Amino acid sequence: MHPRFQRLLGRNNFSVGLELPLDNDWSSDGQRLRQAEGRPFGVPDLKQHATLARLADQAGFRALWVRDVPVYDPNFGDAAQVFETFSYLGYLAGITQNIMLATAAVVLPLRQPWLTLKAANSIDELSDGRLLLGVASGDRPMEYPLFGVDYAQRAELFRDAVELLHSQGQDRLPEGAHLLPQRPEAAPLLVAGLGQQSPAWIGAHMDGWLAYPGTPDEHRRRVALWREVGGDKPYISFVHLDLAADPHAPMQRLRFGGRCGRLALIEELQALREAGVQHVGLHLRRSERPVAEAIEEIAEFVLPRFHHAN
Repeated sequence: MHPRFQRLLGRNNFSVGLELPLDNDWSSDGQRLRQAEGRPFGVPDLKQHATLARLADQAGFRALWVRDVPVYDPNFGDAAQVFETFSYLGYLAGITQNIMLATAAVVLPLRQPWLTLKAANSIDELSDGRLLLGVASGDRPMEYPLFGVDYAQRAELFRDAVELLHSQGQDRLPEGAHLLPQRPEAAPLLVAGLGQQSPAWIGAHMDGWLAYPGTPDEHRRRVALWREVGGDKPYISFVHLDLAADPHAPMQRLRFGGRCGRLALIEELQALREAGVQHVGLHLRRSERPVAEAIEEIAEFVLPRFHHAN
């Protein structure tokens, strides 16, 4: 296991983070505000993004997960956190101190691999080694012709970029040349999906897996498959959460997650841990309550159950 995961997972080998954007634009109030401001569906309100990122850091969440959505596509209806991934991570590195900064996931075939390596090393340097680099092959065909990239070659481009990120390009640079900044170790690579590769290749070349959201039973089956190819490398996933004000509210399953009170959330996280999930990124865009309020309640009542001994 990459040593950086010890910082993410702690001694309990389980932790909780947050997926950006920290907005509730998919809630009923969020939808009304979005329509009043003329924002398309899936474009969040980012006026409080810096305040909420600092709050997450101070509250003890272990990671902020940033998605890579180069172009807003109304057919998908999700602009993620709007800002360009590496630019935003550089900003977050400057306003946070402890929280890991993670991508879920950078679309490698759409990016020039040497510049991806330089950007990743820059973020890692600026954040004092807090980068977790999630990568993927992409799932939006509209972007490939726009970027001048052959969609049919994405598997090969993905493999080449992974090799460069792992090796830091040391065997490919001209004599005497250096790609700066140089890092003492490459950031761990996690893959979302399979990157158009075989499971065996993914298990051998990646440091962890970013799994699609699911129920504990679904994750139990997926974890077993991951252990066959990835051994003890981390298994990470996400939950879309609408945290009810009533702490006793039972779990009501929704797409990619659920609506529940904090007691049911604790039960759900415990079930995910028992299923083999090692880190959960909470996604709060469905939250009917203010995002800051949900973050503070989770920090006070939920995180101590899982982070207290870490």
